[in-house]
Amino acid sequence: MLELHKLSKSYSSSRRVLDQLSWTFAPGEFVAIMGDSGVGKSTLLNLIAGLDQPDPSETAAIIVDGIPLARLDDDAATRLRRARMGFIFQAFHVLPHLTLQQNVALPLLLNGLPHGRAAQMLEAVGLGGRGHDFPHHLSGGELQRVAIARALVHRPALVLADEPTGNLDPDTANSILQLLRQELKSSGATAIMVTHSLAAAAQADKVLRLTKNGLQDTTVVKPAAQ
Repeated sequence: MLELHKLSKSYSSSRRVLDQLSWTFAPGEFVAIMGDSGVGKSTLLNLIAGLDQPDPSETAAIIVDGIPLARLDDDAATRLRRARMGFIFQAFHVLPHLTLQQNVALPLLLNGLPHGRAAQMLEAVGLGGRGHDFPHHLSGGELQRVAIARALVHRPALVLADEPTGNLDPDTANSILQLLRQELKSSGATAIMVTHSLAAAAQADKVLRLTKNGLQDTTVVKPAAQ
């Protein structure tokens, strides 16, 4: 579903964040990526999303559903992101002049889909009945729930989440992660979640650690029940 080939990213001649990173993510896989601050976890998400570009290279490639992103022009890349990806970022990016329901419905509107699922997703994240509220009425944790609802509403094939539970209390974080898993399993989507939370990472199918040497599988395989 998602293939990364020899990605490097430098911000100066002396600061290379990613170096020849390669990995393949399977369809329907929920992967958590952990690692020290500054190692490049958010940078990696931005590269996958096409919001940033890797260092120029003949061998570097990001392939989504068999489509190399580098071969797409800006319009085609935008259409791919809009239809196939869902984003949950730390800064929320909830639009202040739109109601909660209008915010959540944006991906449906942009993809020409019916808007009814927006209310359903608000209900699912615990904000049912608040669709006509505006973002300034909400706490940080509630804004994160709106962002999660918006990311999932159009049933994307790939969900990219940067600390999706960072502003939530433990009980709400657990319920949101269960919702995320449920939506992923029902749609067969792949999800990549950057997190510092061991509790959040434990909800994933696989845990990868990003270091200066690339991605390493650190998943702890639980013994089968006797």
